[in-house]
Amino acid sequence: MILNAAMSLDGKIATVSGDSEFSDEEDWMRVHRLRSEVDAIMVGVNTVLADDPKLTSKVGRSPMRVVVDSMARTPPTARVITFMRREVPTIIAVTGKAPAERIEDLRKAGANVMVCGEKGKVDLEALMEKLFEMGVRTLLLEGGGNLNWSMLERGLVDEVRVAIAPVIVGGSKAITLVEGEGFSKVSQAVKVEFLGVEKVGSCLLIICKVKREADDRRNETPSET
Repeated sequence: MILNAAMSLDGKIATVSGDSEFSDEEDWMRVHRLRSEVDAIMVGVNTVLADDPKLTSKVGRSPMRVVVDSMARTPPTARVITFMRREVPTIIAVTGKAPAERIEDLRKAGANVMVCGEKGKVDLEALMEKLFEMGVRTLLLEGGGNLNWSMLERGLVDEVRVAIAPVIVGGSKAITLVEGEGFSKVSQAVKVEFLGVEKVGSCLLIICKVKREADDRRNETPSET
């Protein structure tokens, strides 16, 4: 899974008012090319409610769309469902606590609603298994801060690509790249390996590989005996 995002120099993926237009035209084309190369795109319901995205690609094919939406709050009229409805399928991942009438409305609108977990939040591991069974091998995460945290904290992200725009927006309530509970110690943090840095339009693109414990063990130098 690839986590892709655009943010300000101070790490915000949206301003205090919700404006998230950090990418310029060249970076947007990079994103559209990346979308055309994956099997599915995933976002959280808050992204749908705030931006009403289509989640399609302007170059090449458009992949399957996946919305993580515990309580089925996605409007049946959302563009992620209605735009190119026949050509590009949309999956809404909910929990068993989602109201039945909302689920029925989403299905009538053309969405494929999947129940993943019975608790308050979508069981992301179960969702990944179901997507894998459907043939999804490459997934692009374009989440908000909380969904990014949940996927990273569970070890479900393999690569991170962040376009840093040359702006500083501030705001203690502005959403950052990763929100959630956070780790209490740096030693607990998700560790990455920098793979590359390049200029894309006015943005600076950083590409990282998420390191696993097995990677650290392989890189350890055996002690002398």
